[in-house]
This record gives sequence, C-alpha cells and structure tokens, in this order.
Amino acid sequence: MMEGRRVWTTLITNTKYLSGLLTLDYSLKKHGSKYPLVALYTDTFPSEGLEALKSRDIPAKHIPYLLPSIPKEYTNDPRFYDCWSKLTPFSLTEYDRVVQLDSDMMVLRNMDELMEIELDPPEMNGEGNRVYAASHACACNPLNKPHYPKHWIPENCGFTTQHNTPDDAQIHGPPPTAGIGSPNGGLVVCNPSKGIYDKILNAMKNGDITSSYDFADQSLLGDQFYGRWVGLPYIYNALKTMRWKGVHDAIWRDDQVKNVHYILSPKPWDEKYEEIQDEAHRWWHPVNNERLAHEKANGIDDGF
Repeated sequence: MMEGRRVWTTLITNTKYLSGLLTLDYSLKKHGSKYPLVALYTDTFPSEGLEALKSRDIPAKHIPYLLPSIPKEYTNDPRFYDCWSKLTPFSLTEYDRVVQLDSDMMVLRNMDELMEIELDPPEMNGEGNRVYAASHACACNPLNKPHYPKHWIPENCGFTTQHNTPDDAQIHGPPPTAGIGSPNGGLVVCNPSKGIYDKILNAMKNGDITSSYDFADQSLLGDQFYGRWVGLPYIYNALKTMRWKGVHDAIWRDDQVKNVHYILSPKPWDEKYEEIQDEAHRWWHPVNNERLAHEKANGIDDGF
C-alpha cells in the first residue's frame, strides 16, 4: 500500500465537536503519524467550521448524511442519528486503508501500525473473516442508563474476559465473538470496498433489521459481520469509563493507552479545568492548550 492512499478520517456534523477534532488532529501530528486526518463533513457543518479546517491545513471531504430508510428513534441518545454516517469510510475506495476515528478522541502514542493490520482484500466483498478491525464495545453500562439493552451487563462484556490476563490485554483484543460480540464504532479500521458498502446499505434499507439496532453503526457492523472482524486491544479505543474503579481498571494501564475516547457527556472541552472530576479529562487540556499556543504562533486565533 502506498502511504498516500492511507488516511485517518473523522466525522464532523457541527461545531460543538470542532475543538475535539482539532485537538485530535494535533495529537496525531504531535505523535508523529505519517498519515493525514481527513474531516468528513455533512451538509449540517457550517462554513466557519470549514474555514477553521482550511486555515489549519486539515483536508475536508463532503459526504452524504446516512440514515436508515425507516428512521429509528434515538430520543434518549440523539448522538446516534449522526453515527450512521460513520459507515461512510467503507465507501471511500479512493483509499486503500481508512481508520475512522471519533472526534472526541485524543492520541497519546503513535498508532500508525493500524495502517498495516492485515484485513481481507476489498474484492472479498465482506465475505471473509477479517472484514474490519475494531475494539469491542464495553457492555458494562457503568452509569446504569435505563434505556440500554438489559443484557448489557459486566458479565456479558468482552473486556471482562481479560481481567485475569491484564498483560495480554495490552497486546490482544478479545476474540470478536466475546461478550456481546459487538465493536465500538469509535475506531474502525477498513479496506474500503464497494461490496462491503453495498451490504451495509442493503441492511440500512431493511427496517426490520435497523429497528433493533440500539447503537446505530456499531450495532449494524456487529450484526452483519458477526464474528468476522478483528478484535483490537482496548489501548486503541480506550473508553474513559473503562478506567473507572470496578469497570475495567483491572486491565487499564495509563502508560499503555494509545488513544483515549471521551465518550458520553460532558466532553473535556465543555469543562473548566478546575472543575474536572474525571482524571482522563485532565490529560486533554494541556494538549489543547499546546495546540492553541501553536496556532496563535501561526496567526490562527478563531475561537475554536
């Protein structure tokens, strides 16, 4: 694969997440990634957001806003309406390899090796056993959200299976069928393929299927390609909640995490540093301050 045909991508639909995206981009560059981050933006993303990307030389690509043909209500989690569009990277056949990242992530160590992981070639059209790579979804529901599926409990979480082998958990992910057998959609490694994307679109046309998908994109990927994906270790998509005592602190090691994922609210950029409760949120602010200082030195000061 030529380097120029491998990219990180992240979805952006509004400016609420723009500070997150800009700090994600900065953190990738800070840790020496050889590959660019491409911002995938929808019609809902305003012109001042595009201007902010342009002034920082972050490539941007317009994509359609994906939704299933029969809408599913996500009243409890409106963020999931946007999440279907995170399936777009499978369609980007101008690239050989795409690693889709959520814009509420921050890279702590270089993870360019994700560009090299062996996956099925595109011409297998999603029929092989290595269709994509991702870390597992954590099914513990530590905040006890009442609208989450009843079977989302620690006993059914793939990461719980690793509590007795913490050293191994830094290097290997649980097998794809562990626990609920579903990926977390925050980081997905794929070789874009028309065949795979067609399968995704066909599933999205079937309301009988999508009506059961509580977690949009990741539910679809877990269901349509069940057991046929590569489970990555948690370090590539280290959900901040996993660090909490009694969730997956048995495997979490600060010095091993490569990419922290600030799931749920509040986001670090919505908090004052002195009011932060979550230790992992404290990591974000110094990097963001470094970014802002770097931008100011280069004449960029647009409030993002």
